[in-house]
Amino acid sequence: MPRTPAFPFTGRDLARFRETQQLAYDCAEQVAAWIEPGVTERQATAELRRRLVAAGVQDFFHVPFAWFGDRTALRHFHTPLQFFAGKRRLQEGMPYVLDCAPVVDGYTADIGYGGKVGENRVWDRLAADLRVYRELILAEVRARKPLTEVYAAVDAQIEAHGYDNRHRVYPGRVIGHQVTRTTARGPAGVNVLGFGVRTLQTLGRELVSERLHGRSPLWADGRSSRHAPTPGLWAVEPHIGFRETGIKFEELLVVTEDDAYWLDDDLPHVRRWNTVAAATVNAPEGAAR
Repeated sequence: MPRTPAFPFTGRDLARFRETQQLAYDCAEQVAAWIEPGVTERQATAELRRRLVAAGVQDFFHVPFAWFGDRTALRHFHTPLQFFAGKRRLQEGMPYVLDCAPVVDGYTADIGYGGKVGENRVWDRLAADLRVYRELILAEVRARKPLTEVYAAVDAQIEAHGYDNRHRVYPGRVIGHQVTRTTARGPAGVNVLGFGVRTLQTLGRELVSERLHGRSPLWADGRSSRHAPTPGLWAVEPHIGFRETGIKFEELLVVTEDDAYWLDDDLPHVRRWNTVAAATVNAPEGAAR
């Protein structure tokens, strides 16, 4: 049985990854405040990129994405090209998803931010239930379950909620992937098929290295993910949908040799859940009826 690899990052490394993730979510929140009906997906990604670069981002793991309306549930996606931002215009009541993966000094974050314009009760329900998946994934990983079993547990919860799994539409059906510090020397800011050149160099090296040890840096439901979570950082992105509405979060999960925890709890979706929970606890008796 192969020996569990050592956790590769220092406390300073984790602080830098956390800073990059906070920067990414901060820029996503700025765009969420700026966005309004009539804006196209392409305009949203351009604005997101502009704000990230202005904040000090030097490169991207992948280019920013934006999905509006039924595209938040990845409906009718058949080729990878459909993930790129298009001409879809935001309308009142529409959900949206912003996804970006900035790199600062080699430290990478990969985040997903879900929002809506106006009223959308289906989105409200999905957004509240998304908390269950964050808690479930952490518990299963802490139990050192094989990645395929964690994936199956998420699938079972999605079915129990009456939703459907939308991350299975991603290339490779991935729910997550490992993140490391980019050390490749390719040109910064240059991308191929949406992924940074340095990303492709680093990811290629990781794929070869992990496969030699019977592991994969990609977390899906296939044979290559039938192993316990590898120590390191994982960008995890459960994506759920109901009819024309989809939502996701994506954030960094820290996996050590014997434990796991989310890198940061001060994130928009976590704050939203905590605010709702506090309001429920403090509500006058009978107010929730």
